[in-house]
Amino acid sequence: MAKLTTKCIENVKPAAVRREIPDSACRGLYLVVQPTGRKAWAVRYRFKGTTRKLTLDSGLTLAEARKAATAALHELERGNDPAALKFDARAKAAQAAADRERDTVEALVNEFIEHHAKRKTRRNSWKQTEHVFHKIVLPVWRGRIIHDVERRHIRELVENVAVDRPVLANRTLAHLSKFFNWLCERDVIKASPCAGVKPPAKEQARDRVLNDDEIKTLWRACGTVDPLAGPAIQLMLLTGQRCGEVVGMRRSEISGDVWTLLPERTKNKQRHEVPLSRQALAIIDAIPGVDEDYLFTSSPTRRLGNMAPVKVALDTHMKPAQPWVLHDLRRTVASGMARLGVRLPVIEKVLNHVSGSFRGLVGVYQRHEYAAEKRDALQRWANHVEGFVTGKAAGDKIVQMTARR
Repeated sequence: MAKLTTKCIENVKPAAVRREIPDSACRGLYLVVQPTGRKAWAVRYRFKGTTRKLTLDSGLTLAEARKAATAALHELERGNDPAALKFDARAKAAQAAADRERDTVEALVNEFIEHHAKRKTRRNSWKQTEHVFHKIVLPVWRGRIIHDVERRHIRELVENVAVDRPVLANRTLAHLSKFFNWLCERDVIKASPCAGVKPPAKEQARDRVLNDDEIKTLWRACGTVDPLAGPAIQLMLLTGQRCGEVVGMRRSEISGDVWTLLPERTKNKQRHEVPLSRQALAIIDAIPGVDEDYLFTSSPTRRLGNMAPVKVALDTHMKPAQPWVLHDLRRTVASGMARLGVRLPVIEKVLNHVSGSFRGLVGVYQRHEYAAEKRDALQRWANHVEGFVTGKAAGDKIVQMTARR
């Protein structure tokens, strides 16, 4: 049995069968030469009367192999099985890798979206959550372990966003706060790193209200855009309901002249009844029935969704003097009703608000739903819109009305 040398190892030629060449300088160490020419190292020993073999990591030099073999035989002298120790170490490493993968930011974000955001919020809300994490958070934090995220990382992230998108930076912080609070509830982390981080930008409450001329221009512009989006926006203007609620309208939600939104379809998770004016009913009746239930669909698979392109098309036609967003239509309806003399509690009921006049104890004990008052208010508002849009006296028709189905 010869002492192996580096040059000897380099000159060893493969044979037709697997070979094991012992190293006389290190007890139990063998150079393993495969028929393919691949070379590796192994340590042979006896443990509790049984012959065992420990395969060393590939790519070791002669010196490294001897050191590893010596360490293995030292464990053997201590009563441990070197091969079993290596197996356990690999199992622990695999578990550590699995734990690391489980605790990465991206893995927990995906779990948060799937098991919390999609179940606890409306579609538009979880889509916003998904956008913030996939477009803003993960490009910066992908691969990072959640336990390594500190308060300064939160602050750096939102402040970088605030440079050119201040409002979005505030929204990002809000989504992150929900995310880390959710992790605390699940005992993934002990405390939220968002605690104490202030929103980077100051916001002013929107007060944009479309005037009568703008409403008239908007109404006419609705006839120039997507044939589904136009009527949807007109219904938003007539009913004062949220964009997502109108776009997701179903025929099964309409009974007579009342549109009923179940709790899972409203922001405050409360059942909400919307009396439909004759103008709103006329718009609904004019929409062709393609889907059995959903109103705003042009085929069984195509439903009205992203309204951003529609808003751009409307602005192109309207050329507004001041920017506006679709949500401003709710404020426009509320302001318009107030000008018509509708009382504030009725307006809040129309908009399905639980704050304002109905907060606290009043909200608990006040169960009057103002059905008749809401019906009168929405019809008066629709008549008002009809009047200045058409230039005719209130009570004339905005659109051709059809018989109720």
